Amino acid sequence: MKKSVKRLFRWFIFLLILAVAGAISGYYLLYGSSLDKELSVHVGSEMSYEEVVEQIHPHLRTGLHCVAFDLYAGYLNLSERMTVGHYRFKEGESAVRIVRCLALGEQTPVNLVIRGARTLPQLAGRIAKQIDADSVAMLNALRNKELCKELGYVNDSVIAMFIPNTYEVYWNTTPEKLMQRMKREYNNFWNENRTAKLKRCGLTKYQVITLAAIVYEESKKNDEMPTIAGVYINRLHRGMKLQADPTVKYAMGDFALRRILYKHLEYESPFNTYLYEGLPPAPICIPSVAAIDAVLDYKEHDYLYFCARAELDGRHNFARTLDEHNANARKYSAALNKLKIK
Repeated sequence: MKKSVKRLFRWFIFLLILAVAGAISGYYLLYGSSLDKELSVHVGSEMSYEEVVEQIHPHLRTGLHCVAFDLYAGYLNLSERMTVGHYRFKEGESAVRIVRCLALGEQTPVNLVIRGARTLPQLAGRIAKQIDADSVAMLNALRNKELCKELGYVNDSVIAMFIPNTYEVYWNTTPEKLMQRMKREYNNFWNENRTAKLKRCGLTKYQVITLAAIVYEESKKNDEMPTIAGVYINRLHRGMKLQADPTVKYAMGDFALRRILYKHLEYESPFNTYLYEGLPPAPICIPSVAAIDAVLDYKEHDYLYFCARAELDGRHNFARTLDEHNANARKYSAALNKLKIK
């Protein structure tokens, strides 16, 4: 009898140890380190639960961690509660934490880079690569007349609202909400200091962005930009046509054009500043902040012309008279001829 009791007691202890070990192991699998490295998970609006799990399983430490993840996901009914968005998990994150974030929508913001787009379709395409919305939905929002009117723009002029920068946004933000966010960023950009400079150049905010786009397309040399801006300000004040080559490229939709010929100058378009006086109806690109500030802080001088240097180093020669300009232009043309650029 005593032996039976002892045997039962041993079995009890053995089973208790197994239960405790199992509980500890289960706790470790659920709450301990599960990820073998940092992981980004995208939950798209059209994704299935299985497609999301396929992003996670390969990065869990062991098969048992996968089982633990699946069990807890089932417990929280994750397949029905999964929230669209972008999630970033650090190395060693627990299965419980991963499941809860996906179920509760505790997203990690993504960095949205806005820079240098020339057209709304190009802008829509670049944004769509960085958030959940596709390019068609983004472009539709950019061309939504009612939304643009609400934000203070008409037609393609809304491109002027996008200030180049890197912005933290949620991956599942809608195109409409993103545009409203960009309007707030635009308003913040035009601080008291920048707004006070508008009187000096005699331009509105929209006109500054439009001129800055031309300056940006003319030169990527920040130290030259205020001088180039000064040339265009001088021409505007004198009622001269801007005659800006980048506006011809934009009008023609040929941004790879390396040489502007006389035949190109006759291309009919309101954007062609060889044909029409004043600024084009909308910016021809998203200018850099340096270009915008170059217009606001334009350099005062008496230059009316400028031309790329014959050295083809991205810099320009400036001229006060047409004769001086034509001499510079002949040198530049000869350099292009030498390289057989037509």
